[in-house]
Amino acid sequence: MARTCPFSLCDGSGILVDEDTRTSSFCRCRDQVVAERQAKGLRAVIPKLYAGSSWDRYPVPQINQAAVYAVRRYTSQIDERLDQGEGLWMFGGHGTGKTTLAMLVSKAAISAGHSVAIYSLPRLLAEIRRTFDEGSPITQTQLIDQLTAVDLLHIDDVGAESTSPWVLEQLYAIVNARYEAKKAIVVTTNLNEREELAEQIGARTVSRLEEMCEVLPVTGADLRRKTYDLVDEPDPVASPVTWDRA
Repeated sequence: MARTCPFSLCDGSGILVDEDTRTSSFCRCRDQVVAERQAKGLRAVIPKLYAGSSWDRYPVPQINQAAVYAVRRYTSQIDERLDQGEGLWMFGGHGTGKTTLAMLVSKAAISAGHSVAIYSLPRLLAEIRRTFDEGSPITQTQLIDQLTAVDLLHIDDVGAESTSPWVLEQLYAIVNARYEAKKAIVVTTNLNEREELAEQIGARTVSRLEEMCEVLPVTGADLRRKTYDLVDEPDPVASPVTWDRA
């Protein structure tokens, strides 16, 4: 599908042509065109599991509503927040809904015409490792540049990767590049304590994330756990036990 100008000014190329004066100039969408070209090849697909996510569908109504409200407020201001380089850092226990909320942010950004890259941290580090392979189409520096160019970088499961000097270096390089470019980042982590996260990903990286992001706790029960209640039976030996999903 051919690109269209979000401001309805140019033909989608980012260039304005004045036929009368035979001159050209950059369109308001030029920076977006450049970012989209640089981001080509990055993962920007909402996973199938989250493709149908919405504010009124499970599990969002069961997620901590203070967190839902904060994220919904962020998405309602998505253009302004991304223009200012303001991101979200969501932390909490396993299964509390952090990834679902982060995917809703990415969906809002994509719907608003912004460029987005979506990765779990282990997958992102795997992509960086591939740049060192013989015959890799891009270098590590080029990949970092691509990750810096997108309007929103969404990294899930920060802290899930085993710590090593190489991991700390790569994560710092990505976060610092976006920090210096004033580009927004959305991160989720299961690590609740700042010191624990700093030990896992480095104090310098945590410090930058704190400045770049609204820090948002997502507390609550593990929504992935399925609980069951026994239905009363007069004779559990004679009659098979049935279960109702809670």
